[in-house]
Amino acid sequence: MAVAPWPAPHRFQRMNAYHAPGQERSEVPQGLRHVDFSHGDVSAFPPPPEVVDAVTAALRDGGRYAYSPYRGHSFIRELVAQRLSTFTGAPIDPTSEVIVTPGTQGGLFLALSALVERGDKVAVVAPDYFANRKIVEYLEATPVPVELAYRTAEGEPARLDLDELRAAFAGGARLLVFSNPNNPTGAVYTSEDIEAIAALATEFDAFVIVDQLYSRQIFGEHPFTHLRAHARERCLTLIGPSKTESVSGCRVGVAIAPAAIIDRMEQLQGIVSLRAAGYMQAALEPWFAESEGWLDQRIADHARIRDDLHAVFSASGAVSTRLTEGGSYLFLDVPAAKGRIDEFVAKLRTEAAVTVTRGPEFGDFPESVRLNFSQDHQAAVDAARRIVQVAERL
Repeated sequence: MAVAPWPAPHRFQRMNAYHAPGQERSEVPQGLRHVDFSHGDVSAFPPPPEVVDAVTAALRDGGRYAYSPYRGHSFIRELVAQRLSTFTGAPIDPTSEVIVTPGTQGGLFLALSALVERGDKVAVVAPDYFANRKIVEYLEATPVPVELAYRTAEGEPARLDLDELRAAFAGGARLLVFSNPNNPTGAVYTSEDIEAIAALATEFDAFVIVDQLYSRQIFGEHPFTHLRAHARERCLTLIGPSKTESVSGCRVGVAIAPAAIIDRMEQLQGIVSLRAAGYMQAALEPWFAESEGWLDQRIADHARIRDDLHAVFSASGAVSTRLTEGGSYLFLDVPAAKGRIDEFVAKLRTEAAVTVTRGPEFGDFPESVRLNFSQDHQAAVDAARRIVQVAERL
């Protein structure tokens, strides 16, 4: 006799992880090199050798690393606080204002869970990282979209709709969550917008979560403004070495916030995972202390891939995208895919051996797809040409 499945709580109804990056089915045609643009290729861009050495040494050390306090090893937090204080332009107390989390994704869940109650309104930038909206909905709160105008003329910055943010705060939202550089567009916020966010948070007694996972990978001379430097007491910053530094497999991230918020996150972490993996926390020891020239070379290599992909897409009338300013994402507009985005994504996978992430994961973007271009250079360019071919056949 068949047993009926245990009914899922209603908060799971809108989670839908089936299209999330890394969850796509992998069937691809024979004879083509599969390029998975849903995440970076750590074979093409391996971690710094210092990370491999540090984690290997921690595993061999054993006892000193295996079990940490819930918020992370104290000697790791001291290193991180010192380096991130310099990087972000605001002091950090390593004892009370830092927690090491199981990746920045784990940190995001802990942060939102520590700040959001059922029925709350939460301002969520659109487009932005897919998990922001999904976690807010899981916590039975209401996302209030705030537009990031990223379809701008070449060389013009993307701009947050500050009127919409003001309206969201005036309408009862007391939390904003966003990424900088933006995921999925790669846009970097202007200093004017960052300062305006800080001012509005102060005016409305609101709080802000900012994901700065790609804030080391900024192209050219483009300026980057850290929100912590303007709103230290109203800001939680998520950051880690999983992207630019290719340390995603270690699953370690860092959250910086006022002490009371870190205390709440620690309590939650003690229930969810106890701690970030003790051995893997050693991956943070070489962070910001890589060999001379390593970071510059990594940024330059990504810039060349970005430029070549942008040239392929710009030459096509079927696809368009902005030239990303930071990170390793391109957000493609494919007008012919509107209303057929799942069909387009499936065709890319089954006809072109290309995996992308669908635009609706990031908000109301039914004709868009996201690419992580941290890939083998030539393979990425070849895959971009196949994307254009499929788009032209739609």
